[in-house]
Amino acid sequence: MADVVNVGVNLDAFSHAISGIQALRSSVSRVFESLKDGMKNRETLEGREKQFIAEFQDNLQAVNRDLNELERLSGLVGRPSESHPLHNSGLLSLDPVQDKTPLYSQLLQAYKWSNKLQYHAGLASSLLNQQSLKRSANQMGASAKRRPKVQPSTLVLPPQYVDDVISRIGRMFPDMTIELFRPNGTSAVLLVTLGKVLKAIVVMRSLFIDRTIVRGFNENVYSEDGKLDIWTKSQYQVFQKVTDHATTALLHYQLPQMPDVVVRSFMTWLRSYIKLFQSPCQRCGRFLQDGLPPTWRDFRTLEAFHDTCRM
Repeated sequence: MADVVNVGVNLDAFSHAISGIQALRSSVSRVFESLKDGMKNRETLEGREKQFIAEFQDNLQAVNRDLNELERLSGLVGRPSESHPLHNSGLLSLDPVQDKTPLYSQLLQAYKWSNKLQYHAGLASSLLNQQSLKRSANQMGASAKRRPKVQPSTLVLPPQYVDDVISRIGRMFPDMTIELFRPNGTSAVLLVTLGKVLKAIVVMRSLFIDRTIVRGFNENVYSEDGKLDIWTKSQYQVFQKVTDHATTALLHYQLPQMPDVVVRSFMTWLRSYIKLFQSPCQRCGRFLQDGLPPTWRDFRTLEAFHDTCRM
């Protein structure tokens, strides 16, 4: 007999149990084959009945013998150990249909990712604690002579400067049309038309982007009063996804001291959607997944990914 491994299952008995299951299935199949054939191919009626009963009894005895053997082997197999890495969630690994319900593998991947995150967070915390931010005694004594706090001046840029930055960005991308509106005075609202793919409404506060709404090229971007509609979402799911990714891009591109670089970087990222329906996913290689094209664009390489493939 083979040694019992740490999972608590006797592998030798398990192998014999599988063979016992196959033998039981064969004997049961012979019973039904005998019932299907009946009493044909016999010379006399009495001979056919005796022969049929004898064969049927032999087949039933074989089934009973194989069933008893399987019950005996099942007692030798043992029970699997309950010390799973994810406790009771480890029972999901016993699911035989892994292709349809890969829950356990996904849980393991999330568990490993969480451990890595905790490890790197601990390293970052130790490094930050080494950099002391405490002020010296001389600086604390000179607190009364501290200079007044200077208010940031980049929040209030002249409209002429904003218009100049937007016009220079428009000249950088010939396939992108940028129209500038000022419905409420100094705050600018941009209507960006990217080829014949999409239209994006970019709401700005001075030279800082507040929000972005992306709609299809054939969708109406104006409200009933003739102003740009900055609230209504697109009726297409693909452009709703792009809107969510654009909001994420606004959080990624943050450089308060150089807002013109932020706007230029965001417009460069938005222009990568010029081939929204033509670029395959860089990971799976497919054009469609769940009926949607690759809607995610990498912030550095601008490569196309499906929303689930980018993880």
